[in-house]
Amino acid sequence: MTLRTAARALVAALVTALALTWTAGQASAAPSAAAVVVTYDTSRAAEFVDAVHSGAAVWNESVANVRLEPAAPGEDANVEIIADDGWPRALTTSLGNGTVWMGRQAVDQGYDTTRIAAHELGHILGLPDMKPGPCSSLMSGSTGGVSCTNPYPDAAERAEVEDNFAAALAGAAAHGPRFHRN
Repeated sequence: MTLRTAARALVAALVTALALTWTAGQASAAPSAAAVVVTYDTSRAAEFVDAVHSGAAVWNESVANVRLEPAAPGEDANVEIIADDGWPRALTTSLGNGTVWMGRQAVDQGYDTTRIAAHELGHILGLPDMKPGPCSSLMSGSTGGVSCTNPYPDAAERAEVEDNFAAALAGAAAHGPRFHRN
């Protein structure tokens, strides 16, 4: 057994163990797997609230190791979503934490709001821009063109997010079950 195979087996065992012990509100457990829960706050997202929820839903159906969920009222969220008049952008402070600005400039130029939201949330999940790139790559962003409305990550993007949060799950097992905001 190679070291890589052994490491993957260990991560799989830790994920299974975490599914049984994770606390409510910090992670949700599907019937057979655990996931890191990253909460987001749309209280300052203005007209982009529905697009953000749709972008989060895209990620939730695309990956298993992380779930994006709206923060409860009064709860500190991992991600703040803010509407502004600039270009869309994200500032990641650590994996699963940061701020997303849903800029109206791109919308005014004709870009799809759900694709924008999913793209910017992709940054929060650890993905870099992949420019230039085709419409099939979510992280190609604006280089997909204004006619591109694909909000789904491609296979490589999904795999990278899964790997990022598998490592987060393994770290949680070593340091306790809570995913902390940094």
